[in-house]
Amino acid sequence: MKKWKIIKEADVSPNKWFPVLQHTVELPNGKIIDDYFISPMGNGVIVLPLTTNNEIVLIKQYKHGVGEITIELPAGGQQPGLTLEESAIAELEEEAGIKTTVNNLIYLGKTTIIPSKTSHISYYYLAKNLEFNSAQHLDATEDIEIIKVAPKQVLEMIKNNEIWTADAVVTIIQAFLKYPEIFE
Repeated sequence: MKKWKIIKEADVSPNKWFPVLQHTVELPNGKIIDDYFISPMGNGVIVLPLTTNNEIVLIKQYKHGVGEITIELPAGGQQPGLTLEESAIAELEEEAGIKTTVNNLIYLGKTTIIPSKTSHISYYYLAKNLEFNSAQHLDATEDIEIIKVAPKQVLEMIKNNEIWTADAVVTIIQAFLKYPEIFE
């Protein structure tokens, strides 16, 4: 199996918030495809915050793309000039009002949702022994409610489809598989 060869790339983005590239590619069999579109959305970070009281911190907010109020984990895009880990701790503080350090992050894994149409990869972290020790710094489009639940309850929320965003589900399941003692 071989990768496709990019012959030509054109930026056809409607704006900076939704980048779209048109590729002309050569497939391994020699066939040329001149209208393959991808979105280089950038990488994302997600943090599963576990407090000193053994509660998982969830974020409830409206997501306009799906037109739904969702229950998720603190998350966001990798910020310019910051590492993935630095971006993760920045998002945790911005959305949940929790400051921690890079040394407190435990890497859980990564995933992509639509690998044929986006270059977006989400990186997942667990952070333990956290306390609410800062103010939230919400973006203009964010209206966030903080929810604290027992780890067992989070698994039930996934089972009952209360938590259904892919990144949150994968992060929680990865933590459950790697650190089952948290969920006992």
